[in-house]
Amino acid sequence: MKLTTQLFAFSFTLIISSYVSASTEDAIASAEKARQAAAEAGYEWRDTALMIKQANELAAKGNDQQAIQLAKQAEEEGKDALNQYHIELNRYSKNH
Repeated sequence: MKLTTQLFAFSFTLIISSYVSASTEDAIASAEKARQAAAEAGYEWRDTALMIKQANELAAKGNDQQAIQLAKQAEEEGKDALNQYHIELNRYSKNH
């Protein structure tokens, strides 16, 4: 019975770790997508790419929760930068 419990715990750990890994990859991919959109508009903020690089490094070391948190911050920066671009474009359009 003890072996069955250990196998179950091991299987559960594998499932959870693969889920966290996929979530980490998704978070980093979303951050990169937001960064690229801002870069294409010419409004990429200074630290966004660095944050994504650091998130990748954290993920490689197995620090998935920290990597996800940093990737989400980078994604927000990318979205905020693109939003800033649209605000400035709208403001410029109204003045000219």
